[in-house]
Amino acid sequence: NFVVMNFTANALLAFGASPVMAHAPEEVEEMVSFAGALVLNIGTLTHSWVDAMLMAGKKANELGIPIVLDPVGAGATAFRTASAMKLMDALSINVVRGNASEVLSLAGKDSQTKGVDAVHRVDEAEEAAVALSRKLDATLAITGPVDLVTDGKRVLRVFNGHERMGQVTGTGCTATALIGAFLAVDGDSLEATATALAAYGLAGEDAALESKGPGSFHPALLDALFNLDTEQLVKKIRIKS
Repeated sequence: NFVVMNFTANALLAFGASPVMAHAPEEVEEMVSFAGALVLNIGTLTHSWVDAMLMAGKKANELGIPIVLDPVGAGATAFRTASAMKLMDALSINVVRGNASEVLSLAGKDSQTKGVDAVHRVDEAEEAAVALSRKLDATLAITGPVDLVTDGKRVLRVFNGHERMGQVTGTGCTATALIGAFLAVDGDSLEATATALAAYGLAGEDAALESKGPGSFHPALLDALFNLDTEQLVKKIRIKS
């Protein structure tokens, strides 16, 4: 996603992961073979990018590498919705992370969006998320004021976060990227997703304390991700079933 590529890369680096952004069909299969997880983001998609995502995803499936899909703006245009559906149909995806409006659109429900922003509340999409999770045999994560994560059987809610995270571009895409990092080291998709969102939300809380507005929040979020430690996570993450 061109809009947020730099920030998501820096966020992954700050948290100790090793990101590579690649979309050329000539290299995606080779690049995937080195990866611990593959994140597909349709935020600035073209037909050639979708084709490259399919190539990368099929290679990841072949190698047993987990896949995370971010259906940015699904429901906003027919092309975005169809592209997300195509990826879900063709690939075995481990985690789908979106806002409530995006998840509703992927579940075939009536959905409204404002560009790539959600119009619907998280709780409005819970039933659809559970059903879609079962259909895909994947973990569904809906991010919002309180995040919801489900594998179709269990439902977890993540209470960490801060409203300022919704006031800067790309915080959702960064959440998806961090889920990929956690999924690379934790085979339980539900657990990895909920823990990633809680850690990210906690970093957002810390960053908000240090910033005066959206402009200073962005770099403060990178610092907060870098400075998180195990003790903080154990004490402060808020995940409830």
